[in-house]
Amino acid sequence: MQAINIAVVQTHLYWEDVEANLAHFESKIEGIRDCDLIVLPEMFSTGFSMKPELLAKESSEKSLAWLLHMSAKLNAAIMGSIMHEDAGNYYNALAFVQPEGDVQWYYKRHLFSPGSESKHYTAGDKRLIIDYKGWRICPLICYDLRFPVFSRNTVNFDALIYVANWPAQRSYAWQQLLKARAIENQCYVIACNRIGIDGNGVDHKGDSAIINYLGEEIGFSNDDKVFQFNLNKASLIQYRIDFPVLEDRDDFNLI
Repeated sequence: MQAINIAVVQTHLYWEDVEANLAHFESKIEGIRDCDLIVLPEMFSTGFSMKPELLAKESSEKSLAWLLHMSAKLNAAIMGSIMHEDAGNYYNALAFVQPEGDVQWYYKRHLFSPGSESKHYTAGDKRLIIDYKGWRICPLICYDLRFPVFSRNTVNFDALIYVANWPAQRSYAWQQLLKARAIENQCYVIACNRIGIDGNGVDHKGDSAIINYLGEEIGFSNDDKVFQFNLNKASLIQYRIDFPVLEDRDDFNLI
């Protein structure tokens, strides 16, 4: 059964500098080979800025063009969130871009009100489930991690992927919640966080991770690096057959 090779890019960001971030990420990923999917952090081209009125147009246009170019060049799907304007509203929007030019969007559902995100951005109202190379993937963004009902596996996805700017001061919660999402949903969890201090003086120490369906870390890093992993779908399917927890899940809808 199809395996998938995923590259997680954990690095610092240049505050509110789209050009610098795109050049930086290009240098980080241009050497990646034999990869199916490259995962970038939340708001990878600006940092977690509350200035979409000033930056969203540049961020959206340049970042999307760059994602399309790099996906085609590396023959791999690429995903990460950016500032994005749609119908007069600003979104923290995750773009999933494939080499042939297909783009799918997920708009962040849970906006981080303690950081005033809800005052500057509009919340999304639906999940995105991506069918890619024999895998069903549910991409989510940072604060979404704290809301298990929205993440619950009602559609038999194989992997949850979280992109984030999760601060160091809440590192313990990040690590425990990632494991909980993997265990309760019987799926892989891939988490890509940034490192370094942002323009608001908030420190981030990474803790990017690959976690299997048992809640075990099979990859973890606090370094400025790209790390790749092959994930096996056959073992996931067999585990669900042997221990069919999802068949006993509650039957209700969030929205």
